[in-house]
Amino acid sequence: MSELIAAVATGTVRSAIGIIRLSGDGAIDCVDRVFRARSRRKMAETQSNKLIYGGVYDKNGALLDTCMCTVSRAPHSYTGEDTAELQCHGSPAALGAALSELFENGARQALPGEFTKRAFLNGKLDLVGAEAVIDLIDAETVAAAKNASAQIAGAVTRKTDAVYSALLDIIAHFHAVVDWPDEDIEDFEAKNYIQTLSSAENTLEKLLDTFDRGKLLRDGVKTAIVGLPNVGKSSLMNALLGFDRAIVTGAPGTTRDTVEDTCLVGDAKLRLIDTAGLRDAEDEAERMGVSRSYEAMESAGIVVAVIDASRELTPEDVEIAEKASVIVLNKSDLPGKAMLPPELTAIPSVSVSARTGEGIDRLCAALEALLPRSSDVPAGEILTNARQAGEVSAALNSLRSAKAAIETGVTPDAALTELESALSSLARLTGKTLSADVTDRIFHRFCVGK
Repeated sequence: MSELIAAVATGTVRSAIGIIRLSGDGAIDCVDRVFRARSRRKMAETQSNKLIYGGVYDKNGALLDTCMCTVSRAPHSYTGEDTAELQCHGSPAALGAALSELFENGARQALPGEFTKRAFLNGKLDLVGAEAVIDLIDAETVAAAKNASAQIAGAVTRKTDAVYSALLDIIAHFHAVVDWPDEDIEDFEAKNYIQTLSSAENTLEKLLDTFDRGKLLRDGVKTAIVGLPNVGKSSLMNALLGFDRAIVTGAPGTTRDTVEDTCLVGDAKLRLIDTAGLRDAEDEAERMGVSRSYEAMESAGIVVAVIDASRELTPEDVEIAEKASVIVLNKSDLPGKAMLPPELTAIPSVSVSARTGEGIDRLCAALEALLPRSSDVPAGEILTNARQAGEVSAALNSLRSAKAAIETGVTPDAALTELESALSSLARLTGKTLSADVTDRIFHRFCVGK
């Protein structure tokens, strides 16, 4: 028996459509007690996955909303249980009233991620696919969405399952020889499996190598905009974002703390950090801001050094620019004076006017050229999850230890201990074996209704 759960799946803001989901024992009977089809036919009598027009009513018979309703019967549903869905207008008040009626009729509020957790527990998704659901919801780029969608479809699992199966065959062969010595089973020679282990090692290495790119795909590239006061750092950030995020004035030192936001460059996400102007600060607040600017510059994946091209270059400009990934010669709409010295010509530079927008497209192209390429890795095979990377790394280390043991001629049982450890890591990766507390922690980051 599974408890009947319900939740608004589309959040609590006003929208054109609002969706309420139910899953568990009695889902269809529960929705029949609040939904009336225009045809007067019960949802229990309709076929699965068919939208039916009608209305949601309260216990007094008052219409709360006109809507569509559909049901899916176990095991052919997202959760593997009987499910129902009300597609209403997106009024938070109407959705809340309809949800209350479902609670009155036996449902309880779903916990964050509980629908997807049930899909995992009922074998509709493996753990990698389940985690990819929230990655897809959070995706801010097409590349991130494609990667998450392919993971839901099993791209990572297909690769690791092939390794899992190969290691299982080796272990099974060993135990068959040991447990049934009188049977006509080919003798176990560990060295005969070196090629299989090398292939498995190569697969896991390639998968683990994608994690750095995966973190950038998921989180974006930390991009610090640095420079002296009043060179146009905040104006440049606003120009890249397309709206006024940072305060801009003519007075030097307006920005006293880091200001952050994200923008898309090509199909990549940049986490822009507008920093305080780098100079000898006059008060404690500004000193703290300048200190944070240096910290942002040190930890950034991309450093954009902004120079006021309308005035002569200073030694301080050069010192900052030497640490840059790209140099922006700002204020191109004013008569230019700044000339880059020879030691800076190896660093990409772009002339822009943050005020007019001239050159911003060229800057975006220069930033995109700095980003790592992932076209050589198929969508879905880029790890974006630290837990997954940790399990792949553990499996790889155990696999390498097993291979080394075989190559140095130790007894097979020592190598098999390492292979069994690798199997355990791969099983935890996909959720074949997993403790309840780890499962709860994974699904806690989901939103309600998913």
